Amino acid sequence: MPHADNSAATLFIDGEWRTAAGGQTRQIHSPADGTLVTTVAEAGRSDAEQAVAAARRTFDDGVWSSSSAWDRGDLLLRVADILVRDKAEFARAESLDTGKRLVESEFDMDDIAACFRYFGKLAGTDSGRVVDTGTPDAISRVQYEPVGVCGMITPWNFPLLQVAWKVAPAIAAGDTFVLKPSELTPSTAILLMRALAEAGLPAGVGNLVLGTGAEVGSVLAEHPDVDLVSFTGGLHTGRTISALAAPTVKKVALELGGKNPNVVFADANFDTAVDFALTAIFLHSGQVCSAGARLIVQDELHDALVDEIVRKAEQIRIGGPFDDDAETGPLISAGHLHKVEEYVATSVAEGAVLRTGGARPDGERYAAGHFYLPTVLDEVQQGSHAVTEESFGPVLTVERFTDEDDAVRIANDTHYGLAGAVFTGEAAKAQRVANRLRHGTVWINDFHPYLPQAEWGGFKQSGIGRELGRGGLGEYQEAKHVYQNLRPGPQHWFSGE
Repeated sequence: MPHADNSAATLFIDGEWRTAAGGQTRQIHSPADGTLVTTVAEAGRSDAEQAVAAARRTFDDGVWSSSSAWDRGDLLLRVADILVRDKAEFARAESLDTGKRLVESEFDMDDIAACFRYFGKLAGTDSGRVVDTGTPDAISRVQYEPVGVCGMITPWNFPLLQVAWKVAPAIAAGDTFVLKPSELTPSTAILLMRALAEAGLPAGVGNLVLGTGAEVGSVLAEHPDVDLVSFTGGLHTGRTISALAAPTVKKVALELGGKNPNVVFADANFDTAVDFALTAIFLHSGQVCSAGARLIVQDELHDALVDEIVRKAEQIRIGGPFDDDAETGPLISAGHLHKVEEYVATSVAEGAVLRTGGARPDGERYAAGHFYLPTVLDEVQQGSHAVTEESFGPVLTVERFTDEDDAVRIANDTHYGLAGAVFTGEAAKAQRVANRLRHGTVWINDFHPYLPQAEWGGFKQSGIGRELGRGGLGEYQEAKHVYQNLRPGPQHWFSGE
């Protein structure tokens, strides 16, 4: 809980670092061992309102929104260079906040720098289009303009990557913004604001407020001077944000997670399917919105595949972010650990077969952290808690299917629609299934690769707001990204030894 302290000047409002108006701070503790990482300011409503006012005034002044797209792009490229230069500092801060292995944080920093570089090069290249009027006596054009003030609310699982996905395109477009990262993982957002200031971002364009969703996020969702609110996180909070935004009819962009199917046909390469099934769910202890939490496997392959996944899952090494031998780390908090435990207990009570895991690891080295063993729940049934609800932890559920139609039916039987995958040795079948899956991203013989230039968003209750208003049929079509690995093979992220 927050406590009174005036020492942390970690709010960035109108180009200045400030303490919270009420003097409140929050201590950030490592999920791996409970040690104190840092103390940051805990903003209240008045801080958030001041940040919105700064962003509104700066946008309306037009200095930034009317600036050259090339200048905005150059600034983003400078930020990318700073991220590369300070990669070690950023990665260490990310791992301390999240408990994520340092090597994973380093990979994330590479993706984040690439994101800023991509939007830096994109700025100015998509300014509009000419429309043929059918007559020489008239001209018609569509021009793209900045939305205005953007409120950004980001989660704790990939703290800086999720920030980058929102901040970089907003800067490229000429928007101003107020950023509220998760109160659990603020450190890299603070570092990024320093990088933006170093790169020359004018005062008031980018503002940072740290605090809870109830206290600060709600201001961004309901404030009449915010033109767009972008949120990544849980379904319940997404519904709340939509309701808060409705009275002002502001634009809303939501990415709300998923219960993602990983469909494996009997003709898939066995070692590749095993390897990616492990990576899909146990990377970052399953705390990934696109995690392959549902393994949907053809009957004749089921026993052999699940037996091997269980064998290798039991060999995954657990540890802290700077443990060179660790292959996965802790959950983010004691509260989240308790939710995962309840999820597994409820699933087993409903008939799921616990094949491995389902408990905290033994040993003194794990006592102070929020660790949970890689878990496999077999023979889960459609409609059960294990299938319909997210665990957002290292929990793999296993379902069976008979044929192609059965696989598609089961995979689509979810109110989410963020991501999914299909593993098969038959190219035509892979494309047929990918086309029929109602998920925003579908990987073929792969899992998890991200491209900043591709679509990322969900069908159904996994999200709204991507690419709306781009003309044509944009508001009445879903955009799906299909990624096919043409040389699939084991990646050996987990040793299994």
